[in-house]
Amino acid sequence: MKVYFLGTGTSQGIPIIGVDHPVCKSTDAKDKRLRVSIWITWGEHSYVIDCGPDFRQQMLSCGCTHLDAILFTHEHADHTAGLDDIRPFNFRQGEIPVYAHQRVIDNLKRRFDYVFETVNKYPGAPSVKTIEVINDQPFAVGDKTAIPVNVMHGDLQVFGYRIDDFAYLTDVKTVHETEVEKLKNLKVLVVNALRVEPHDTHFNLQEALDFINLVKPEKAYLTHISHVLGFHEEVQKQLPKNVFLAYDNLEITI
Repeated sequence: MKVYFLGTGTSQGIPIIGVDHPVCKSTDAKDKRLRVSIWITWGEHSYVIDCGPDFRQQMLSCGCTHLDAILFTHEHADHTAGLDDIRPFNFRQGEIPVYAHQRVIDNLKRRFDYVFETVNKYPGAPSVKTIEVINDQPFAVGDKTAIPVNVMHGDLQVFGYRIDDFAYLTDVKTVHETEVEKLKNLKVLVVNALRVEPHDTHFNLQEALDFINLVKPEKAYLTHISHVLGFHEEVQKQLPKNVFLAYDNLEITI
């Protein structure tokens, strides 16, 4: 199974519009981060977790030509605003399945009402098939199984996903111990680390490292990174030997 990091930035991306910060001016490609998302492939199977406002650019960069489904973590715009850009997949494949909490499905129906229209629908509009994700109810993704992991983004429920020995958690602040049990014996854990200073709704760097130490994966990758975390190369030097800063267009094999 291959995991391609489509974007590793926070909700505004890096560089941020109009911000005069050294990281935003960096010439290192690893310091330029689109909104957070991953592409997972194995065999002929192809899945994306989240579909943010940079989705079109990300699909062109990674060379994805087929999409089996989208798994949504939650409804925030940096994770969902690219839904309209699934249209080229629709034109070739028909409707695209989307997996999400019912609350997220309801949110998408309000924001993208034309996608869900059933009467006089515009012929060029995207088409999706919605599948509700329910905690503690694994579901099939191709010939594998996705296990939803229920976490909290401040007061907002968010789903992470485990597939085989890989798990992806973003926009996490707290995780109940019952959900931590779902993350045992991982080869790779991806988890958010926004910045060094504490934040109300996201892990900061130390909280992410503490969580990694609790779960004890073989390797961990940090994502959903803001510019104030620092320069990629400098931060990486400070991390434990099995913890890595993810960056856009990084591909790992599990």
